[in-house]
Amino acid sequence: MTTVSIWRWPTPNGLPPLPLVASLCAVLGAMWLTAPLVEVDFVRLLGSLGKMAAFAGQLFVEPDWAYLPQLFDKMLETIEMTFLATMIAVVVSLPLGLLAARNATPHVLVYRLTRDLLSLMRALPELVWALVFVSAVGLGPLPGVMALAFVTVGFMGKFFAESIEVVDHRPVEGVAAHGAGWLQVRFFAMLPQALPDFAGTVMYILDHNLRAATILGLVGAGGIGYDLVMSMRLFQYDRLLPIAIAIYLVVTLLDRLSDQLRSRIIHGARK
Repeated sequence: MTTVSIWRWPTPNGLPPLPLVASLCAVLGAMWLTAPLVEVDFVRLLGSLGKMAAFAGQLFVEPDWAYLPQLFDKMLETIEMTFLATMIAVVVSLPLGLLAARNATPHVLVYRLTRDLLSLMRALPELVWALVFVSAVGLGPLPGVMALAFVTVGFMGKFFAESIEVVDHRPVEGVAAHGAGWLQVRFFAMLPQALPDFAGTVMYILDHNLRAATILGLVGAGGIGYDLVMSMRLFQYDRLLPIAIAIYLVVTLLDRLSDQLRSRIIHGARK
């Protein structure tokens, strides 16, 4: 196979289809015309590369070793907030996901109301809800956990519902034919099929919540976020780099655990 044949399209003339080219040109043209609306200036962007490089160069300084114990405590607090909020969201969103799935909900009205509730819960970002809960219960990790759990229920309930909606209907019909009740059909025919997607969703949400929890400290909702923001404002680069590395390491570890867990569940389901 030659290099030329690799780049040929599966069309009679080997060229991209005209509708695809026209659509791509239309999208690029629309992006070019609307760029001024969001102040996208490529000349300004290229001119700022030097400033970005200068800022990145300041990060490579000797870390503040005396700050590491505090970094460990704050990072542990962030991880605890992440796991607690996610576990609470799993417990709450699982029944909501069943009610929000077309093939599992007991009535179309319940389906619509649950979908609207989940949309409302994820309409605003975690930072906004953190402000609400801080004003209600005060400063500390608790409003951060509440904000993360609240928004996570909205996302996870939607993901769970969509995973349940695409399960194979044949096992469901088989379990129902043996006289299983409404709840038994959901738990023994639908949920086992959706379990791999559930595991992947939970691990993805953990990854997302960890990064979201690092920002909630900005409004006094606990975690490493306050130290991160203050280090940037006070130009404490000897603290900023260790914080960034710690967040990166924890996110990477969660990603590896997610791959292993999902692989075991999928292989176990196929046995």
